Amino acid sequence: MSRFGKIELSDPRFEPQHLRFLTFNSPALGGRGDVALFVPPNSEQMTNLPLVVLLHGVYCSHWAWALKAGAHLTAAKLIESDDIPPLVLVMPSDGLWAEGSGYVPHESANYEAWIVEDVIDCVREILPQLGVETFIAGLSMGGYGALRLGAKYPDRFQGISAHSSATNLDSLNEIITRHPIPYQFDETDDPFILYWMKKHRAQLPPIRFDCGHDDRLLAHNRQLHQQLLQNDISHQYEEFPGDHKWPYWEEHLKDTLRFFGEIAK
Repeated sequence: MSRFGKIELSDPRFEPQHLRFLTFNSPALGGRGDVALFVPPNSEQMTNLPLVVLLHGVYCSHWAWALKAGAHLTAAKLIESDDIPPLVLVMPSDGLWAEGSGYVPHESANYEAWIVEDVIDCVREILPQLGVETFIAGLSMGGYGALRLGAKYPDRFQGISAHSSATNLDSLNEIITRHPIPYQFDETDDPFILYWMKKHRAQLPPIRFDCGHDDRLLAHNRQLHQQLLQNDISHQYEEFPGDHKWPYWEEHLKDTLRFFGEIAK
């Protein structure tokens, strides 16, 4: 019996372009949560598939990476051309709190545990072809989530990538303006990415992040880059033309998947 109780999974007969949809009861949320998946063709005959978690930004949900950026199509093309090995994308909702949960613990629900525990455990339960390798990436608020969760739980992730990220509470509050997040951090926790990267510097997996030249969060990304350099924390940082919009993330998801693909080979 699953610890999640009833798990609802889309019928393969109706799944478009290898997208699957999953709803299950999450202990961390105290209710149901939604996840979109890209599962490569003929994966039933495969083993040890890497798992890539993609976190979305504010206002969006589990459908955004696929239906705003074509993440599943990008992955399929890169797999078909042998640019990356076959892999599974898991694209969860952030938990749907107000404009965005920040992927952090709240008073009412633990949106951090929803990602690092419930989503990953449930997907592994329904896809036995997955291997041990798990990667995490995100954009904007999801970039904050990927960088923070990847650094906080370095034993759970083999690589971290982020695009146009909020990099601290100040930049997160710039994009979540109407409903300030009711953070619930105890004395053993910390909301800051740099704190966890310094704390776990010896255990960190490979890290990359990027930002557009016209992105309103560019200064925050440059600041994090400089802080990591000053603390001798290994990472890759890049800047490209573009701003805080979906065409930028659609294009540079390729960089994330190739980065993870190199690690997984």
